[in-house]
Amino acid sequence: MIYTVTLNPAIDYVVGVKDIKTGTVNRTSEEQVFFGGKGINVSRVLSELDIKSVATGFIAGFTGKALKEEMQSLGIETLFTELPDGFSRINIKIKSGEETEINGAGPIVSEEYLDKFLDSLSVLKEGDVLVLAGSVPKSVPDNIYEIIMERFSGKGIKFVVDASGELLKKVLPLKPYLIKPNHIELGEIFGVGINTPDEAEIYARKLQSMGAMNVIVSMAEKGALFLDENGESHFCEALKGEVINSVGAGDSMIAGFLAGIERGENSDYALKLGTASGGATAFSSDLAKKEMIEKLFEKL
Repeated sequence: MIYTVTLNPAIDYVVGVKDIKTGTVNRTSEEQVFFGGKGINVSRVLSELDIKSVATGFIAGFTGKALKEEMQSLGIETLFTELPDGFSRINIKIKSGEETEINGAGPIVSEEYLDKFLDSLSVLKEGDVLVLAGSVPKSVPDNIYEIIMERFSGKGIKFVVDASGELLKKVLPLKPYLIKPNHIELGEIFGVGINTPDEAEIYARKLQSMGAMNVIVSMAEKGALFLDENGESHFCEALKGEVINSVGAGDSMIAGFLAGIERGENSDYALKLGTASGGATAFSSDLAKKEMIEKLFEKL
């Protein structure tokens, strides 16, 4: 089973406002609501690919209840830890020429409920996959991914970490099964610019020497590189299309890759499915849908 962790999920309220003016009443020309957070995005795309997963993390209040109900309506199992105070965050995204974002902080997580969350992950067993994705709330220790991996190490669980900077570097000695930096994040780790797949491979191998087993480097229009645990490199070209939405494309790539592995396919198939899933999100207003993923997969 695949479990996804979203420590600070959100409801994105996206509104279009023509020629917004401050200090007065503005009316929307369009409105959309999206349920997200990186781990939740992975679960949603896995569901499109007919792969079961369990969404975990913290929720609170009426927005947390809505998030849970939305996941369950999509056939995604949930194992959220419900906090007694506050509410899961609402992010407001205003489109009016330029895009303006107002992101909620989310509820405070006490030590008691952090322990409850960690205890809830005790259901994981050998062979399960745990996806740790996204930023960490201020009220949660910034080494929470390390805490989780150390607590459940030696149990045959495959850890997938989608994080950047120090958050990613700290978990490398714990030998995550898969990490997925993009080429910009990879360059930032080593203080270099990365512009080609060959350059990406050099620094992906450095991440392997630091502990990562498998590394995907997404490079936008330049394709994606996968370096497997045997040291073999795999490359998939980028898909061509109009980019409408970059939010969640990386999460979709992880979902597609994991779906390929769950189907028992080889690394090249999994990388192609990951690329198609990421592209399907980038070319849509929301996360990837099955029909578009399949259509793009055939083009690769």
